[in-house]
Amino acid sequence: MNTPANPSGKVFSRSELECLAEFASRHDLFVFTDEIYEYFLYDGRSHISPGSIEELRERTITISGFSKTFSITGWRIGYSVSSPRWAQRIGYMNDLIYVCAPAPLQYGVAVGLAQLDALIYQGLVQEYASKRNQLCDVLDRVGLRPYIPEGAYYVLANISDLPGKSSKARAMFLLEQTGIACVPGNAFFQDGAGNDFARFCFAKTTAELDEACRRLQLLSHRTLTSTTAVQNSGSISSV
Repeated sequence: MNTPANPSGKVFSRSELECLAEFASRHDLFVFTDEIYEYFLYDGRSHISPGSIEELRERTITISGFSKTFSITGWRIGYSVSSPRWAQRIGYMNDLIYVCAPAPLQYGVAVGLAQLDALIYQGLVQEYASKRNQLCDVLDRVGLRPYIPEGAYYVLANISDLPGKSSKARAMFLLEQTGIACVPGNAFFQDGAGNDFARFCFAKTTAELDEACRRLQLLSHRTLTSTTAVQNSGSISSV
């Protein structure tokens, strides 16, 4: 499981994790987690690691890293946390397959963890909450209905009003008309369920996000709706 989740921004609550714990215990399952966005939380929400739930403590293998929090994606520094008996096996396989990340970069992360205080993480939340609100407001204004994320830095939006029979075709239309790239929803769904959706990312500089929002506003809801209607009638149209 992924919490906060990509692409939806879903943050799992304690009651939901307790339901997961009951299910995993009943069926004797492991729980693998991806918690890379744990510090990107909005509207007062808190991150609850599944491994902190008593019934899941021995069953959970937590996987995370520092790429997103510290904006060091190229460093490839990650970690896992689990029961000692699983950690030993994980370490053994990691040594055989990957060896390790560059030692100087590991030391750099360690220094950062030791010296950065809570204000860094609070500032992160404030900055990204503002960017989330800015992008979601514009998407809603132009008729690309956003699902407001509770965490992470992506917005899943309904792009069904854009021309095209698939999420890829609609994403390409948006790219051609505005220069804005998004990830087609079919990358995250099965059986065509993602055709109406696309994922937008707001982990951008203020200047880049401002420009993206300016370009999005060139598309009005009326224009999108009329373009779709004309396209569905078999005519060629453009915005």
